[in-house]
Amino acid sequence: MCVAVPAEVIEIKENEALVNFGGVKKTVNINLVDDLKIGDYVLLHAGCAMQKVDKEEAEKTLEIFRLLSEND
Repeated sequence: MCVAVPAEVIEIKENEALVNFGGVKKTVNINLVDDLKIGDYVLLHAGCAMQKVDKEEAEKTLEIFRLLSEND
């Protein structure tokens, strides 16, 4: 199963960004996303940012993931 998760961009260096999703920080490739800024949210899949996503929707999705992890 493949799952894409939203993540907040917290640092940008050339074609990579440091992102935060649910407290997990990871460096990802951002070649597929134009005009990315710190504070933007991206949909992350397989180590690549696929597209920008709305902040409110991203936060709702992260909250759902958090609730699901509590019920395991």
